[in-house]
Amino acid sequence: MGQEKSTDHGIGVAAGKVWHYLNEKGEASPSKIVQDTGMPNDLTQRAIGWLAREDKLHIEKTKRGERIRLR
Repeated sequence: MGQEKSTDHGIGVAAGKVWHYLNEKGEASPSKIVQDTGMPNDLTQRAIGWLAREDKLHIEKTKRGERIRLR
């Protein structure tokens, strides 16, 4: 149980970083978010999922991949 709370906290902190990044940049691909924030890909993907679950993101599929922005 203690590990689960720690993991949730880490994902929550990462979600905050992603939110602030998108608030500043407007939109980006998941790989650009990873590159610019320096967070590991798996943690970034979890953070994106967290924000998507809270309906805070708009995710658009393009020919080149996905573009993510805040709602």
